Amino acid sequence: MAVTLHDVARRAGVSIKTVSNVINDYPHIRPATRTRVEEAIAELGYTPNLTARNLRSGRTGAIALAVPDLALNYFAELAAAVIAEAESAGFAVLVEQTGGERERELELLQSPRRKLTDGLIFSARGMGQEDASRLDVPYPLVLLGERIFDENVDHVTMRNVEAAQAATRYLLGSARRRIAVVGAHRGEVVGSAGLRLRGYREALEEAGIPSDPDLITYADPWHRFNGAASVRTLIETGVAFDAVFAFNDALAFGAMRALDEAGLRVPQDVAVIGFDDVDEAEYSIPSLTSVDPGRAWIARSAVGRLLERITAPEAAGPPRLLLADFRIVERESATAGARGSGA
Repeated sequence: MAVTLHDVARRAGVSIKTVSNVINDYPHIRPATRTRVEEAIAELGYTPNLTARNLRSGRTGAIALAVPDLALNYFAELAAAVIAEAESAGFAVLVEQTGGERERELELLQSPRRKLTDGLIFSARGMGQEDASRLDVPYPLVLLGERIFDENVDHVTMRNVEAAQAATRYLLGSARRRIAVVGAHRGEVVGSAGLRLRGYREALEEAGIPSDPDLITYADPWHRFNGAASVRTLIETGVAFDAVFAFNDALAFGAMRALDEAGLRVPQDVAVIGFDDVDEAEYSIPSLTSVDPGRAWIARSAVGRLLERITAPEAAGPPRLLLADFRIVERESATAGARGSGA
């Protein structure tokens, strides 16, 4: 027969209410009592009836995460980090992929599936500022990314402009002057591509170097094949460049492949820096210098903020904008003083 609360209470020598308080992590329990109950739970192999608990609390015990593209390592690793953070708090995660398409994102916000979860962490790409009113939803919501700026929604994001400035300055600091961009989006202002392009241009202006439109290549989606195609086009058209700033690591991996095919050495002939610092960056050949935009912090902060909204909405306060710190992780593809070495 299944072990019950009564069994645990008898083994621990406490009331059923005390066992329930321990299971629900009630704070005002004496440490010795908590230990005794936890030992009884372990000895008997008791498993709480989560369905009954959720019915009592009005919660499902699950949250949703919606991202544009799980084929991109950044979003796959972000999803893994969100799942780990949520599980540590006793919540499951339902992961959905939107393809970054506006209609799918709008449908997701109103989907009946939202009733299966207690809240949503949402990385929007297709929606625009004109869709901000659609974020007024009857459940806890935390936004990721840059697409929607709305003071009425919690928003966890990265410092795209500042990080792109830092990446460009890093390349300029190793005497690179013809820095090609891989991954711009035509006409985009708000969004990762638009903000990173802005940071790149501001860093060039700060250094007194004019931005050359011939050095800006466009790629969407940000997959390896587009990174390779962009660099092949630069080489075929004879555009001179001595560095590549790829707007994500997948584009950078493709760019390095194309450079290798052309007989150009990385970093001696062309330095390469990526963005996202995915796990693969450490193991590519050469290993990839990249911007770590604070992915782990973003996952931790997004889950924490959403759970505040779910479990203690009256104490969560007004919506907040949370910005992650970033750092440049130096590896072999772009290193200080590497220009010309090994010639």
